[in-house]
This record gives sequence, structure tokens and C-alpha cells, in this order.
Amino acid sequence: MTQRAKHLPSDERRAEAVEAVVELAASANPEEITTSAIAARMKLTQGALFRHFPTKDAIWQGVMEWVSERLLARIDRLAGAESDPLAALKAMFLGHVDFIAEHPGVPRMMVGQLQNTGETPAKRMARALVENYANRLRRILSAARAEGVLPPDLDIDAAAALFLGMIQGLVMQHLIHGDSARMRADAPRVFAIYRAGLVAGATAVEGRT
Repeated sequence: MTQRAKHLPSDERRAEAVEAVVELAASANPEEITTSAIAARMKLTQGALFRHFPTKDAIWQGVMEWVSERLLARIDRLAGAESDPLAALKAMFLGHVDFIAEHPGVPRMMVGQLQNTGETPAKRMARALVENYANRLRRILSAARAEGVLPPDLDIDAAAALFLGMIQGLVMQHLIHGDSARMRADAPRVFAIYRAGLVAGATAVEGRT
């Protein structure tokens, strides 16, 4: 073990542990990631790992905080750089897909936490991430509707749910095929269909029912 590995500050060591979990989840079932595997990845003993995280649940909470902070910061930065709301939505969509391609274990971890039958800090963090993300989508969609970019009868909640569902669909294809390049290539074409549907609106369809 190197001198640097022995003497990293606590905050850096905690960040290293979180990143180790994210890396392990890229190729392993998150439910099967053990503290011994995390410690081994960090070249530490389990005892040293638990000096920075008292429990495995605390590690998972740290991981969900890491995901939430980085994903929301990325989409806020990308959306904030666009003055047009539809361009902001596209930037968020493509940025989210890139985030998944860079960290393929994240979707597995999110699903694992949300499916957890118990109520844990990590599950609450994952649920809050989804809701905070959806709130951002609703704000942008509402602004686009108010500006007349989107139809006045657009169902904002349904449009936000569909946005998230498209990402989930691309993620599922990625998990099946293990091909991040394909996911990135598909994303712009998928968003183009979504955008066309938003602009067209639902009035014509509803008028035929």
C-alpha cells in the first residue's frame, strides 16, 4: 500500500469509496457489491473503509448523493446555457444519456434503491432525485407553453413522464446490448420524435376520439 493511500483526508477517502462503488456497479449487480469488494477496489481493509462509512447503508447514501449532485448539476448547466426551452430540453436529454454512458452502473443502482422494500436514506435520496428532475422538466415545459412554443393544452405532467420514460427505454436497450455508442447515436433521433409530438400537441388526436 502506498503512502498516499494511507494518508488521504477523510473527505477524499469517502469520495474514493463512492467512486469505487460506481465503478463496480458498471459490471456487477449492485446488490452483490460487498464492502470487501469496495475495500479491495480502494486497496484498503474493510476496517479502514468503515472508519469513513459506519455502515453499508451509509455508503449507499453517499453513492446516491454523488449521483444526484452530479446529474442535476450537469442538466442544470446544459439547460441553463440555452435560451430556447426546446433546446434546453434537448440539451438535458442528451446530457443525461451521456452521463449514463459514462457511468453505466448508475441506472442499476437507481433501480435497486427504488425497488428496495425498506425505507432507507439511499432510497429517499433516489426518490428525491427523480422528483427534483421531474420538477425541472415541468418548469421548462410550462415556460415553453407560456411562450407559445408548445400548445396551450399540452399535458405537462404527461410530457415530463414521457421524457423520463424515453431515457429509461434507452437505458434498457443499453443494458441489453451493452453498447453506449448505440445509445448515444439513438438519443438525438428519439428526442426528435418527442419534440415533434410536443409541438404538434394532442388536440388533433383527442378530437377524433
